[in-house]
Amino acid sequence: MKNLFRITLFLLSLILLVSCNSTNKNKSSLTGWNFNDPKYGSYIKGTSFKGQKVPNGMVAIEGGTFTMGQVQDDIMFDWNTTPQQMHVRSFYLDEAEVTNSEYLLYLQVTKDIFPPSEEKYKNIYSSALPDTLVWRSSLGNTELLSENYLRHPAYSDYPVVGVSWLQAVQYCKWRTSAVNLKNLIDKGVLSNVLGNDTIRNFFDTDLYLENPYRLFNGDSTVYKRGLPDNKARKKGEPRPPKGAFTGRQVTSQDGILSQKFRLPTEVEWEYAAKATSENREYNNIRGRKKYAWSGKYTRDNSKRYKGDQLANFKQRKGSYSGLAGWSEDGSDIPITIKSYPPNAYGLYDMSGNVAEWVADVYRPIIDTEANDFNYFRGNIFTKKLIDASGKVVVIGESAKAMVKYDTLPNGKIVATELPGEIKYVPVTKDDIFMRRNYNTASNLDKNDGDKVSNRLYELDDDQLTNKSRMYNSPINTKDEASGKLNKYDVKKRPTLISNKTRVHKGGSWLDREYWLDPAQRRYLPEYMSTNFIGFRCATDVVGVLPFNKKTARNPSR
Repeated sequence: MKNLFRITLFLLSLILLVSCNSTNKNKSSLTGWNFNDPKYGSYIKGTSFKGQKVPNGMVAIEGGTFTMGQVQDDIMFDWNTTPQQMHVRSFYLDEAEVTNSEYLLYLQVTKDIFPPSEEKYKNIYSSALPDTLVWRSSLGNTELLSENYLRHPAYSDYPVVGVSWLQAVQYCKWRTSAVNLKNLIDKGVLSNVLGNDTIRNFFDTDLYLENPYRLFNGDSTVYKRGLPDNKARKKGEPRPPKGAFTGRQVTSQDGILSQKFRLPTEVEWEYAAKATSENREYNNIRGRKKYAWSGKYTRDNSKRYKGDQLANFKQRKGSYSGLAGWSEDGSDIPITIKSYPPNAYGLYDMSGNVAEWVADVYRPIIDTEANDFNYFRGNIFTKKLIDASGKVVVIGESAKAMVKYDTLPNGKIVATELPGEIKYVPVTKDDIFMRRNYNTASNLDKNDGDKVSNRLYELDDDQLTNKSRMYNSPINTKDEASGKLNKYDVKKRPTLISNKTRVHKGGSWLDREYWLDPAQRRYLPEYMSTNFIGFRCATDVVGVLPFNKKTARNPSR
């Protein structure tokens, strides 16, 4: 009897403890107010987040410190890979490059939502099309690839090429909304609009968070019951019809929507490619890695595959895959993704197959004095455009916010904004007044040619008009009296290194072994494309990336 009393007392204490803990999770520890409680205004606190799921097709990359730009060889003498110690936050990265089939899905959806037959949409689909003519060669028989590489099912799992940096960025934006549209359908918040031609329309994650009822041409019937809003029905209020929207829309606090997909930054891409975790001993890195895999050779030394190449690259002049009957790397052009072993992070083709776009604007020197934490050159800070009535401006909804097109230097017409997206504009001087962390909207030129890096930085813009800038050298015009140079060269000269020049990393099927080193850097204008550059997407980790420690971090000695 005494034991039964003790057991009962223990169980009651346990229930009370669990009840207190669950109550505390839904109560403000500073005000005592209850979250998600209609008696306290139903103020939201997300409680269902149990850790971020790894997005489809991606690999979790645990962040850390590494040496960026450290290369084994520098036979080009570019001097643009000076070693710099960097820290990278945890992030997710596609395990392989975006394939032709995945990009074709994007093209089909774009064509479906923005039919080229309609005058107002005629340039949207064409601006997303890869340049298949990158396969043509003046002295080569390559028309087969120009006609088939993108669309033929034989190449469906090959990495997409002929895609410019601008097109890759647009794909990442579309993927964000495509994934979140599926998330809302799976959660039962939104009906399956993908199979309904009458209500199929452009979906934008940012606009959904701003005002869901401005999507789908204002058709609110697409929304199902929604999330529970914990609001009690008023006395005498009629019961809503079956299937009506009775809950609330998803917000950022719920942790349901995916983070934005984007191109990886250069420091993220190189960190992921090097995978220094496999040559780590406690908190030290033992030796340098020349490639994405361990070891200093490009050939497999295992018994079964001995002598085979570990990546798809050009071995020597006129040799893209080796001799017939002994194909060293399996392909003379890009090959199916995941054809070679992954690196220590589980990433495929970080050396070879195709090079890949990254987000950064190219500069020969990486300025680590500015930032050694998640370094990135390319920030343009923006804000949502608000109209006179206080509403967020949406592209295509008014004459003042029509779709804008830009003609690129190569003559291609592209849409800079899509109908249904929120209109963003650069932040103003009022927005950045007295800020210490940044003082301009565009930071592409930060510490490299902008006004702040000029020796005349204290002058106003109008005072700089007739002054020499840091890149203007004296010309051979002499003063007759003194014989000294008295004029500066003010002519603007063309260069490939500009604010529209982006970095691409990794070797490709067309490159020699030298470019397989993940630290090597190359660049190309953002509007150009080639038959050897593809891309993969990245996205951010919210909170802490969980990882399993197989050994103690600080083992006892």
